Order: sequence, then C-alpha cells, then structure tokens
Amino acid sequence: MADNVKPRVRVPKTASKDEVITIKTLISHPMESGQRKDKDGNVIPRSIINRFTAEFNGELVVDATLEPAISTNPYFEFDARVPETGEFKFTWYDDDGSVYEDSHQVEVT
Repeated sequence: MADNVKPRVRVPKTASKDEVITIKTLISHPMESGQRKDKDGNVIPRSIINRFTAEFNGELVVDATLEPAISTNPYFEFDARVPETGEFKFTWYDDDGSVYEDSHQVEVT
C-alpha cells in the first residue's frame, strides 16, 4: 500500500432532477513506475492506480483503465446526469491490491 494516499472529491450536495453536474476527483498517490531505484540501489516496486470507477446508486458511470504513463496524483473531471437523490461511489484500484473509496450523497430538490 502506498503511503499517504488520500482521495478528494467535489460533488454538489444538491441538484435538480436530470441536471448534469460536474464532478472532480483527485487522489494523492506517488505512482511508482517500478523503474526507479532507492538510495541502496534496490528497485522500488511498481505501484500505480490502474483503474478508476464511479457509480451512481450502483450503476456504473465511469470506468477508466490507467496505464503506467499516468501522472502522479491522478485527476478526473466528468459530467453526470442526476435523475434522483442518491449516492456517488468512487473507487481507485492500486497495482498492489489496495482499494481506495469515497462516496458522496446528492439530493434532488
């Protein structure tokens, strides 16, 4: 597991029925490629976020596969239609098997 990994997400708390909202996500992650060495000459194991998903009330909205060339602290911004009150769930998958999650509720007014 990478150290100090922290997902941050911005989702509006309220929306009108069928409104398209903008969602912004950022995860603090070092994204080690597996090609660098530490001060003792040992290879630092690869550790990258290789997949990101976003769901709304259990329905998949975004499913992105990431490759080793992705930058440190991956940022995603996307639009989603909100048909009803519900919960967005965001999941980041790490090469080392770690899974990082965050969720946010949106109320339709």
